[in-house]
Amino acid sequence: MEPGEMRMRLLYGVNQADQCWDFAAGTHRDLIQSRLRAIDTGMIRLFLFDKGGPDPVENWPLFVSYVEAVLNVGAVPMITFAKFHRPVDDPRAIRWFAEQCSDVVWGCIEQWGGENVRDWLWCVWNEPNSTWIGGGLSFEQYRRIYIEVAHGVLRWLGPHLGERKALIGGPAVEGFKPFWMDWVWRFVNEIDNDLISFVDWHHYGDWRDHGEAGAPGDSGTHFALLMSQTAEYESRARSIGRLLRGRSILNICGELNTHSHYWTEVRQRFNETIFSGAFYVSSILHLIRGGADVEMFWTGTEDYGGYGMMNKEGEPAPVYHAKRLCAQYLRYGDWVSFPAWDSGDPALDVAVARADDGRRSALIVHRAGRHATYALSELATQLSDSCTLLKIDEGTGNRLAQATYNGTVTFDGYGVAVVTEAAVPAGMIQGSSHV
Repeated sequence: MEPGEMRMRLLYGVNQADQCWDFAAGTHRDLIQSRLRAIDTGMIRLFLFDKGGPDPVENWPLFVSYVEAVLNVGAVPMITFAKFHRPVDDPRAIRWFAEQCSDVVWGCIEQWGGENVRDWLWCVWNEPNSTWIGGGLSFEQYRRIYIEVAHGVLRWLGPHLGERKALIGGPAVEGFKPFWMDWVWRFVNEIDNDLISFVDWHHYGDWRDHGEAGAPGDSGTHFALLMSQTAEYESRARSIGRLLRGRSILNICGELNTHSHYWTEVRQRFNETIFSGAFYVSSILHLIRGGADVEMFWTGTEDYGGYGMMNKEGEPAPVYHAKRLCAQYLRYGDWVSFPAWDSGDPALDVAVARADDGRRSALIVHRAGRHATYALSELATQLSDSCTLLKIDEGTGNRLAQATYNGTVTFDGYGVAVVTEAAVPAGMIQGSSHV
């Protein structure tokens, strides 16, 4: 290990939610799954009892196809038992829901074997603190549900665990709500930690349109303000990490994206441009620095809705190409450092990755909407002169472009670039496209 380096321990992931059918069973599923493999997707979150998820009771074969799609990507499933629609204070309703969840676990063990299913994650509920998404539960209500479901999962999973903990967790807390951190603190301090293997928390950059609810009316100012929020991923990951220290509980950012406005056409203006790609990769770098264990983009595929990094045909949005640069050259197990920018320019986030075989790559995020050129010699990255430059920004037409590296990187507005000594995978540039 060289001075200032740390092991890259962040696992990349995505959510497959409301429009998951195309990913699992659609005409273009093979292309979608291959593209998820190309961005090193290690975990995929599926939903049951909400978000258009298959009913495992009435249509078990469809649920099986969803899980098989995750396994075909080479990822670990995170099965989310999203919610039920009966009175949450009714003990009979809670027992009924716990039985439904435990039956799913039993069915998965029968289908795939306990030695495989014990490595899957089981998340209880989705954003219980949100009235819109999860029903606006109190923590006391959620705690009763969580404990009942966790014991139900353990009933079937327990015999296959050996010395392991069951990978059960929550609360999948929504991060815009005031006092959201109360949920995390109470979750790990008021529930037996033998029943908890991960904390799932969600965060988006903003939910407001230009000029809405106090947001800047000028689009350029609002975009710049939004980009400044990526450091929040680091501070939240660090805060949660301090709570989890010594508990053997994973720190998972289970949902992130740039914008979550309630109208599709508004969030599309934020999410379906290279701005979102720069926001996402900057957020990933901050999650690495903050010590998070997993990041999960919302969402992998989505034909409408303004969130997906691919549509139902597998055609990628700019955020996909930005993520591919990150995933290809900043890999799990690499040695990563974050060199200081001597000029003090806040417009850049930079990470340098060194693989065990010696190859080096520098990942650069341009966090400003202006044209600028930077000399990488100022970063002391120790890159060779024979590097390749890969870049996506507004000047490349939101497509990946390759160029000879001359010691500088030029950005036309927001963008992501890599300077690398490693080879460029076949098809990475030719396959670049824009929705």
